[in-house]
Amino acid sequence: MANISSDTKLHVTHSGFAYGYLTAPEVHFLDAAVARLIPADELGPGAREAGVTYFIDQQLCSAWGTHSRAYRMGPWQAGTPQQGYQLPLTPQEIYRVAIREISLYCSRQYAGRGFHLLSTEQQDQLLHSMENGEIELESLPAAVFFKLLLRNTIEGFFADPIHGGNHDKIGWKLIGFPGVASTSYPTHMLRHNVPYRVEPVSIVDIRENRASVDAQGYAQHISLGQAEPWEKEE
Repeated sequence: MANISSDTKLHVTHSGFAYGYLTAPEVHFLDAAVARLIPADELGPGAREAGVTYFIDQQLCSAWGTHSRAYRMGPWQAGTPQQGYQLPLTPQEIYRVAIREISLYCSRQYAGRGFHLLSTEQQDQLLHSMENGEIELESLPAAVFFKLLLRNTIEGFFADPIHGGNHDKIGWKLIGFPGVASTSYPTHMLRHNVPYRVEPVSIVDIRENRASVDAQGYAQHISLGQAEPWEKEE
């Protein structure tokens, strides 16, 4: 795990997360960016509240973050869209250089202000420009970073909380996803257009004994509100 600077340690104390790779300025940038990609609204909390930045940090600390299982000997030539990612940078390096170069761009364009200090309208405009490749970065195409950031934001919002994001199962509650499968799932396979309203169960819930499992290891779901038809006594 990477060393954490004194600045980052102050941020860790403030946020409650022990970041392993991201620095405090990078955390500020990502908190602001993910909050615009999946914002909090009348439907519920957004990506920042779900801890997506911490999810990204944990992935960057993993083998994926260093591309430890990927071929990295080159040659590094521009490929076609069908060939996927072709750059020499690891995800760790992408986040580090992209955030630094976008922050420099913000400083030049917005009188020294960082991305997290911009208005939401300015942040949205900048993210759209990144997505469309309208911002020139020195080390990589801005669209490459945007695509990775968007993908990781979605992953962090909907993945099992064991991976660091989806705090309090915010993403699952938003879409009604029950989490770990229940032993009673065969009962519902032929029930069409019937809402399945239960408290989501994560892997963390089971590991920390916050949810019950049956003899086969399936989660036992608890209904929300009124008893469902399959729970009523005959």
